[in-house]
Amino acid sequence: MKAVWGFIFLAIFSFGWAQTTTRILFILDASNSMNLDWNNQTRMAAAKEVLTKSVENLRGVPNLELALRVYGHQSNVTNTYQDCQDTKLEVAFGPSNIDPIKAKIKGIQAKGATPIARSLEAAAADFPDTLARNFIILITDGLESCDNDPCIIARKLREKGVKVTPFVIGLGMDLSYLDKFECIGSYTDAESKAAFENVLSNILSKALLNTTVQINLNTVEGKPLETDVSMFLYETGTSNLKYTYEHTLNRKGLPDTLVLDPKLKYDLRVATVPAIAKNNIAIVPHTHNVIQVPAGQGQLKVTSIKSPEGTILETRILENSSSKTLHVQQLGDIQKYLVGTYQLEILTLPRTYKEVLIEQSKMTSFDVPAAGQFVYQAPKGIVGQLFYERNPGQWEWVYDLKHNQTTGSVRLQPGTYKVVYREKDQRSSAYTKEKKFTITSLKITNLTL
Repeated sequence: MKAVWGFIFLAIFSFGWAQTTTRILFILDASNSMNLDWNNQTRMAAAKEVLTKSVENLRGVPNLELALRVYGHQSNVTNTYQDCQDTKLEVAFGPSNIDPIKAKIKGIQAKGATPIARSLEAAAADFPDTLARNFIILITDGLESCDNDPCIIARKLREKGVKVTPFVIGLGMDLSYLDKFECIGSYTDAESKAAFENVLSNILSKALLNTTVQINLNTVEGKPLETDVSMFLYETGTSNLKYTYEHTLNRKGLPDTLVLDPKLKYDLRVATVPAIAKNNIAIVPHTHNVIQVPAGQGQLKVTSIKSPEGTILETRILENSSSKTLHVQQLGDIQKYLVGTYQLEILTLPRTYKEVLIEQSKMTSFDVPAAGQFVYQAPKGIVGQLFYERNPGQWEWVYDLKHNQTTGSVRLQPGTYKVVYREKDQRSSAYTKEKKFTITSLKITNLTL
């Protein structure tokens, strides 16, 4: 049964890391399936174009040697025959062979079988020694047509002491196929030639720099499970923004790997609510760096379930020790916040205040009672104000009645109120009157003044 492939595979033969020489072996798929269309050109044309450009960009890199292996380019595949030995080292390793590699790529025609596993196995012998930092990058469209199992080959390499760190990129394939690469390592997909080029460039950067970074947004238990927020990396002490990323977990549920310039120190800003700052971060070259960021979050939802459809309420969110507005949340929206205590000021009449605790990975909900309606009428125009009895005997201003009007209507939260008023034409405070009334959810309270 054919195993479905579609990836760039990066295997690290990790012996002698103290040496400065880096060797990169490109393995190019020239099987017949590479003649299929992909983004307005064939897969072969796209692969050759991207690989040629990438190789040229490596010109002048010190202590770098390149080589090229090709498979599927020597024998035509037919309905009854495929040559599973069709794999050949076309350009051996050398310090200045970029032009020969580009020339060989230009003349390759896709026509044969897809012996991926056998090419990978043969590639281990292409390296002159194990003293350098040795890499394999295999570019293929994705159909393993021979009988070897790449998972078995990968296991054999590891058993020989070869550390395999693959990067799998499906070229416009059904993403469900990518799960088959779990036995090999990390993988991703490229839906366009531009995405393919970006990923290849990123892999080459990792190979050349050997400096990678992983930013862990940790829960309160210290697990790197928080994600899907923007991150900004500035050169330390400046407003010079160097990198912007949307934090992502890879297919294994772990923070993905980034490539940062190790010569700089960074100030990190994570766009959680509230935002997180971590300053003066140093990147250690030639190793995998892990930046730990406490970022435990939970969710908040403010509702008013019994209110009529279309009710609009905004909630002002404040940190417990601050008077500054952190966020304004709309009714029914779900928003993530860092774990902690927050004050809610819901813009009802009168204001509704609530203290809430946001807990790790939990939804905190608060339901606002539906308002009632206060309707008043008077024989003459009046002036006055509404007050709410939030605590016994303590009257809190709520609303000014419409000046010199005889009727009015106000939506109010359930509770006890009083209106203090007089007729506009009366010229003495002695004519002041007041009336108490009660508001009930979804009920109309009529009052004649």
